[in-house]
Amino acid sequence: MKTTLALTLATAASFALASAALAAPPTKTGTTAKGSVLTDAKGMTLYIFDKDTDGKSACNGPCATNWPVLKAEAGDKAEGGYTIISRDDGSKQWAYKGKPLYTFAKDQKAGDITGDGFLNGAWHLAQP
Repeated sequence: MKTTLALTLATAASFALASAALAAPPTKTGTTAKGSVLTDAKGMTLYIFDKDTDGKSACNGPCATNWPVLKAEAGDKAEGGYTIISRDDGSKQWAYKGKPLYTFAKDQKAGDITGDGFLNGAWHLAQP
């Protein structure tokens, strides 16, 4: 009986920790040649797009292939300057100070900033 109770409590605790890990917004920062930037969990640079409006992404279809969205999961919660927006396809995306967040498909490693200034200056580093 004690072993079953202990196992049940340990399992419940591990689920609680896993849920807490998913609930936090992407708050990592990295350092690049242009200063501090927001990054995803893998350390990849995040970007914002001038054509987006507060809380609304204008990057869909082929655009979203080149600029993968920073997806929010069902258990994620908005916090501080971070919000979660709904995309046209119904999926959820992280935003920072109202601006949707993206990575850039051509960035190869943490610290790359090859998307900064792309498309006649419409893409910018997401900076804290």
